[in-house]
Amino acid sequence: MFIRTIPPEEAKGLLRKLYDEDRSKHGFVPNWSRAFSLRPEALAAWRQLLAGIRAKMDARRYELVTLIAAARLRCTY
Repeated sequence: MFIRTIPPEEAKGLLRKLYDEDRSKHGFVPNWSRAFSLRPEALAAWRQLLAGIRAKMDARRYELVTLIAAARLRCTY
């Protein structure tokens, strides 16, 4: 990464909880979570926003919208 982040082994408090959720869900802590590591409250809010968006659409539609948005933004990540 090109930004300073808090590694999982140094996480405390809310960040540790969020990293633990990542490990439970993905088996590791993804880069997008680490990018928020200096502002764990923002990561928690981001997850809440995504959950609110996903709650009103099925998984296939959400994935298609995500794919189309990434293509329009020319994001290869």
